[in-house]
Amino acid sequence: MRRHPFAGPIAALLLLWFVWGYNWVVMKRVGEFADPLDFSALRALFGALTLFLTLLALRRPLRPTRVPGLLLMGLLQNTAFLALIQMALVSGAAGRTAVLVYTMPFWLLPLAWLMLGERIRGLQWLAIAMAAAGLALVVGPAGLAGSLQSSALALTAGLCWAVSTIVARRMGIQQGADLLSLTAWQMLFGAIALCALAAWVPSRPIEWSGYLIGALVYNAVPATALAWILWLYVVKSLPAGAAGLSSLGIPLVGVLAGALELGERPPLSELAGMGLILAALAVIGLRALFSRPPASG
Repeated sequence: MRRHPFAGPIAALLLLWFVWGYNWVVMKRVGEFADPLDFSALRALFGALTLFLTLLALRRPLRPTRVPGLLLMGLLQNTAFLALIQMALVSGAAGRTAVLVYTMPFWLLPLAWLMLGERIRGLQWLAIAMAAAGLALVVGPAGLAGSLQSSALALTAGLCWAVSTIVARRMGIQQGADLLSLTAWQMLFGAIALCALAAWVPSRPIEWSGYLIGALVYNAVPATALAWILWLYVVKSLPAGAAGLSSLGIPLVGVLAGALELGERPPLSELAGMGLILAALAVIGLRALFSRPPASG
């Protein structure tokens, strides 16, 4: 029986959904043992170390390029992003936080319009409207009742992620660039800043436990090194729109894992809002999948 040409990449994409999606539960649970900045610093430090070891094992180039841009990306996508999501998880549910962070594409659309001249077209407007309606339901009366701060932190994390994407585009980073090396260096720069911030901000002592050590290993190996290798394989093997649909599966797995392992039971209005946001992400991904690239010449 002939194997489908996309069978391997699709399997890698599904594995990536579960690795990154389940990590929202892991990040939520480590709050019992370490403050947000402390865990974020350790996670970034071990993640960067694992990526550099991976680069050595694969005999990939280590020398950084465009250092100022990588430093800015590291501060946005690692220092700010990791700290904000970990602080959001202190009072926010894992699934809810995952969905709100993955509103990143809807921040990216207007930013790309303003800063890169990329116009918003057709179904993108529909996706923005769906996401806005979903956001209103998620942070409506339920949010005002106790997790509005968590929602604001999660949304700001998504905004930082979007801005770092704009920075990457302004730097001229194309699909053919060595993304593994770029990720390693930006994570290292972000980790250094996180370590300095964690040392400066008072916190309770870290309660070392088997779960905390396992969470650090999970974040360093499968959720960083393995996940980035899978992601590079997916980006190389699948159409851009299909790869982009990964942004739909990850928060969905986060919601399901939060319900199964943590017993999270969001109210019906919040579930409807999360469903609208996930549907909007699907619209964005499907539009990219079926859109034709502009003709050259």
